[in-house]
Amino acid sequence: MKLFDLTGKYAIVIGGGGGIGHSMAQGLAQAGARVGIASRNLDNLKAVADAFKKESGLTLDVFQVDASDEESINKLAQDVKKAYGRIDILVNSQGFNVKFPALEFDMNEWDRLFSVNVKGVMMACKAFGAIMAEQKYGKIINVSSVRGIRANAGGNSAYCASKAAVDMITRCLAAEWAKLGINVNAVCPALIATPMMEKVMAEPGRAEQYTRNIPLGRLAKTEETVGTCLFLASPASDYVTGQMVYCDGGLTAIG
Repeated sequence: MKLFDLTGKYAIVIGGGGGIGHSMAQGLAQAGARVGIASRNLDNLKAVADAFKKESGLTLDVFQVDASDEESINKLAQDVKKAYGRIDILVNSQGFNVKFPALEFDMNEWDRLFSVNVKGVMMACKAFGAIMAEQKYGKIINVSSVRGIRANAGGNSAYCASKAAVDMITRCLAAEWAKLGINVNAVCPALIATPMMEKVMAEPGRAEQYTRNIPLGRLAKTEETVGTCLFLASPASDYVTGQMVYCDGGLTAIG
């Protein structure tokens, strides 16, 4: 079966130095793609790539980018095109969260979050979409969140709003670029069991707090987003575009 075979494809994962992006980059490489990972911290990227090489024998190329700066993203797109000759798959996994009560939200922090989570995603789609349009082929996968459709208290107004914006960017670009041969979709996880979250979950009552509305009864592992990424990157999803795919343990199924 070649539905999920990415041999001969070229991919770039922005935010591929850790977390979900790192797991997705590894999965794409294991499925046969030539994969580059990009972030601001070049030393971290090199360490991640070296560790993956030792573990799997597979190569991850490294590229430096500031996901909040359009000139830097445009340079990344041209560097990737120069290195690979084309780009078939873009994964936008850049993003972060800062929390403030809404009545006390620092608007400078709000702008900083939106500059990466929203503007950075749009700038990357624009830069790499231009290359994909020339090729008349491309798969763009934005990493969003269940927080794009489900609100959450605790100072998350900026993060939730940013992910709702990513969802709508995904839908709009899917509609606008369909005739250009570009599929645009999003992977939307719920809470991920990162090392930081594992420490939080160890606090009394926290595990029940975070999992009581998840039918599967636990947080996701970063690698549990990889299958969805591979589906959206592969020929298996050629007729799928503009979709938010929820890796959420059933959270959005119950309201």
